[in-house]
Order: sequence, then structure tokens, then C-alpha cells
Amino acid sequence: MIERLLARLYGRTRAARVAAELERILTRHRPEPRPGGWSEGDAWLITYPDQFQAPDEPSLRTLRRFFRRHLAPHLGGIHLLPFFPWSSDDGYSILDYLSVDPRYGTWEDIEALAAETRLMVDAVVNHMSVESAWFRRFLSGDARFAGFFRTADPGADLSKTVRPRTHPLLTRFLGADGPIHVWTTFSPDQADLDYRNPTVLVEIVKVILEYARRGASAIRLDAIGFLWKEEGTDSIHLPQTHTIVRLFRACLDRTYPWVLLVTETNVPQPENLTYFGTPDEPEAQVVYQFPLPPIVLHAFATGDGRRLSEWASTITSPLGPGRTYFNFLASHDGVGLRPVEDLLPGTEIDRLIDLTVAAGGAVGCRRLADGTGAPYELDCTWFDLMAVGVGEEAGIARHLASHAIMVALPGIAGVYVHSLFGTANDHAAYAKTGMPRALNRRRFRPVAELEGALADPTRRETRVLAGLRTLLAARRASSAFHPDAGMRVLDIGRSVFAVEREGREEVARVVVNLGGDPMKIPVGESWELLPDRTEMPAEITLPGWGHLFVARRR
Repeated sequence: MIERLLARLYGRTRAARVAAELERILTRHRPEPRPGGWSEGDAWLITYPDQFQAPDEPSLRTLRRFFRRHLAPHLGGIHLLPFFPWSSDDGYSILDYLSVDPRYGTWEDIEALAAETRLMVDAVVNHMSVESAWFRRFLSGDARFAGFFRTADPGADLSKTVRPRTHPLLTRFLGADGPIHVWTTFSPDQADLDYRNPTVLVEIVKVILEYARRGASAIRLDAIGFLWKEEGTDSIHLPQTHTIVRLFRACLDRTYPWVLLVTETNVPQPENLTYFGTPDEPEAQVVYQFPLPPIVLHAFATGDGRRLSEWASTITSPLGPGRTYFNFLASHDGVGLRPVEDLLPGTEIDRLIDLTVAAGGAVGCRRLADGTGAPYELDCTWFDLMAVGVGEEAGIARHLASHAIMVALPGIAGVYVHSLFGTANDHAAYAKTGMPRALNRRRFRPVAELEGALADPTRRETRVLAGLRTLLAARRASSAFHPDAGMRVLDIGRSVFAVEREGREEVARVVVNLGGDPMKIPVGESWELLPDRTEMPAEITLPGWGHLFVARRR
């Protein structure tokens, strides 16, 4: 399998040599087997390594202590955003793939986290910091790093290239033999690796295997769709990119078969689903559910769940063995708009933009082929999006109701750290950095202030966290919420979103009121309220922006 995939990239002659080198690397990895798969208990925290800070303590140890004290067992895993030395982009401009930034801690701290909970690690393998040793040696003419980074003639036809940003695609650097123009998809500080060079592929395989060796339960392939570039094409989702993802999967299957490969592609759903691969040549086990945040936001902005229900009806069938979604509402990257380009008309997307501005957020843009800009993402905390125009009390109800939708759907649930506490936009950080994403990336310095707030039951932080704990407990309480369990969308009315999950032993229903007016909801006989399993009446009144989790034996 591995040599066949390599031949597609490099031809048979080079493929044999590269396959032999990979074989030597793979045979050095002989770990003890670990359990894999997923369950209804798989809800993972999304957090920065320095999110929680205490004086004179590495932040990874503070994170571990805070997680154990406040979040376990409600959350069964952590998606730890990049913890490597970096130069920009809050960690995504990596200087060294194989080191832990001393400001955060050590590899021992990473391994300690991984020993206590499932850990997803970012593999930022599309690009690397221009301040990294790899890039500096590339510029200096070091033969070992020749062809490590993707260059292009500035006169080449790059007009079809899909852009996630507005800056120029190529950045000029001075190399050993004169000026060179390097492909910098995400920022001038982030030089794209060149996978046409098989040595690059081999080095990145080593990186991915090292993350698995250190205890990662899942590896997230950041911005993977842009990995392979060809002048004159759109340079996204190219066949060579899919081949490389299959290679990564094949190498992990040989060594760490329990490690999940997760692809992050902020694009319309049909494109996203291609990263599952085929039964004969599998790629990721898990793909991000990118349409979910904007389509849920639209439902609450309008009080109308029809478009949400129409979309949800397309994901009702199980994806097949060993495949699932990573569901989330908020993340460090804001709410992407590309995934709903084929789901919402332009006027409705404009409504979401206006809502974001009203909530004190900002709108990030990308460059189109004709040189014009287009909205790309909404940068705002999820709580502020839910509370705009309705105030804190209703905002808490809407915030929890939106997460009820997320945890009810098939897949692994991802909860961004600021959603746990109902954090407001960080306007001071935005003003200081000029980065719209800074609005949604506040750090808790010191963590004692947050813990003090959590000790007060009247505080927003405490109430939001308590509500989310109850939601997650309801999800864990029934096997019907297993990621592989089927789902059907129920038609209760335009201002209600309702689904039925179908497990082997029981059936569960989730009903969410998308509007502010109370609604009478028929429940039926023999249903129990989750998570405490109290018996339900045949009909209840669901308050405005209320939600309901019930289950019964099959």
C-alpha cells in the first residue's frame, strides 16, 4: 500500500527508495497496544496550552490541574492547540515540530496529560515559520534542505489558487543565489512546505509518529487541503494531497492503529467529506463538521430552524465503520462562512455578518480569483453572538440551547474553552494586536480569578459551566448518543429543532426551542428525562430557548 501510494507522487523508481526509508522508520515504532474508537462520552475541550496560567508554574501543569479539578469527567479529551515554539499566529507558525515551548512545559507534561485523558495534537504540516531552522537553512543554500519549501515564479499563473487570506500569495526572500519567491498561503511568516520533495514527506511522517509515540490519541491535520500546490490549478484538495493523507493513515495503521487522524478543512461539506477516502484507501477517521456553527447561528438569529433541519437531515445515516464527525460551535478560528455558501443565500450570510458586528465582533476576509475580497469568517465569542440583542439571561439560555444541538448530533463533540464559561469578546487584545481572532482568544491570567468566579453560583461563568456539564451528562447517560448511532430529524415546527437518536438499547430525543416564546411539546409515554432518568409527563411546556433530552428503552 505505502509503495503504491508513493509511486503516484514520485514515480516507481523513487517510490521504492522512499518506501524502504519509511519501512526503517516504521519498524522502530513498536508501542504497547491501547484502546481506540469513540463513544457517547467523547466530548473534548479545545484549548491553548497557556489558556490557564498561574505564577511560577508551567501552563501545561496548570491546565492539567484545572482540567482534573473542574472539567473531568464531563469532558473526556483535550484538543491541545500547538504547544511548540512559535513566532506568530498564536502557535501556528511553528519553529520546531519536535520541541515543547519551555513557556508551557516539557514533553513530560504532554505525556502526563495524555496518560489521563484523550489528547488531540495539531500537526501543522502545510507550513512552518520563516524563522525556523529549516527555513533558514533552506535560504542559506544548505543542500540538506534544498527544495524543502514551495517556491514559484512570480510570473506564473496563480490566478485560480483558492485563497483563505487577502495578503499576496508569494513572499519575496533573499536566498543564497539571489531573490526567491516562496508560497505563503496563510501569512508572510508561514512558508509552505514542498511535498514534491520526498524528503519533506519522510520528515513529516517522523513528526506525526513522534506525536503518537508521545501519547496522542488523535492527530489533527491543520489546513490539510492546501498541502500540494500546482500552478494553473486551484491548489486545494488536489489528488496528491489525498494521497499524502492516505500515506499518513497507512503509516499510523502500521504502528499506532488506535490513533485517530482528523482533517481540518474549512470548506463546503461535499469537499470536506472527501477526506474520509474510500474503503480501499481510507484517509481520516474523523472530519470537522464545519457547516454546523454558521447554520446553528442562523437558526438562532432567525428563530427559524428549517434550514438547520434540512441540513441535519443530510447527516442522519451512519457514515460506516470507523468514520465520524468532529462537531463544534466555536473554536480559536471563529465561525467559517465558506461551509454555508451552498446552504444559505447571500442575504442570509449578510445577516450573520451584521449580527457579528452588532455583537462587537469582526469579519475576516479572503481573496477571490478576481482579486476582490469576500467574507471568510466571523470573529467573535460564541456567547456574545448568542447574547446580542437579548441580554445576559436570555444569552445564557440560547448559549446552552445551541450546545444542546451540537452534543445531540452524531460525532465527537468539541467544546471551545471560552464556550465553557460564556466569555465575552476581548476588545483590548484586538486593539493591541489588530488581529480580529484575538477577540476570541482571551487567556485566563491568573487562573485564580476564574476559579474565584466559579466559586460564586450567581456568576455567568458558573451558570454556563453548570449548564454545559448537565448537557454533557445527558449525552453520556444514553448509548443512543454514540457517534455511530443513527439519527432522524423530527418535524415539530419551524421554531423548533428536534432529533431522535437510535441506539441499540434505547432511543433518545432532543428538542430545542429556537425562539423566545414558550412552546408546548408532546413527549409521549415511557420517556425519561436525562441525565437523572426521572419519568416525563406526556406533554411539557418548553420555555423560550429551552432544551430537552429524553430517552426510553427500545
